[in-house]
Amino acid sequence: MVEWPCYISFSREDNMLTLTGEYIQLRALEPEDIDFLFTTENNEDLWYLSYTNKPFSRNSLMCYIKEQANQDIYQAKQLRLVISDAQKTPLGLIDLYDFDFTNQRAGVGIIIDINHRRRGYALEALQLVTKYAFHRLELHQLFASINEGNHSSERLFSRAGFTKTSVKKEWNYIQGKFYDEYLYQKLNHVH
Repeated sequence: MVEWPCYISFSREDNMLTLTGEYIQLRALEPEDIDFLFTTENNEDLWYLSYTNKPFSRNSLMCYIKEQANQDIYQAKQLRLVISDAQKTPLGLIDLYDFDFTNQRAGVGIIIDINHRRRGYALEALQLVTKYAFHRLELHQLFASINEGNHSSERLFSRAGFTKTSVKKEWNYIQGKFYDEYLYQKLNHVH
């Protein structure tokens, strides 16, 4: 096994309370996750979610894991966590992105592997990352951008307490058609 230097700014023990749920845990990317990350990032059916239009090499993803994925969120302005079961099997990914310390907000995006959907993992992961963002990072709000027609994401974020607050008309061009994009927000009223 290759030894990688540890860049993550928090210890796993410190985050077990906010990053471990009943059925899943959220954890940092590890070199052992390369196959899962490679398959997920190169799934062309998902590229529209991240505005990607080209494949990623295994080498570039390994460099990402080694050098960027474990940077402090205040430095990188994003945090990608693996959604995994007790055996550390990757089930999906959840990201905090566009982290804005000044305005105390971040975007949240989530993808569950097709073989692990409809088991409640996405809702539990979203609840855990919300708890982490509001209590550990002391953010005031999280937001999500959801494409028109993505009813499962709309239901997920609604169930997690997010509210649809606006519509960006004909915002995204996907496979020859313009789609609206919905903004969902959740405010931290305890902050």
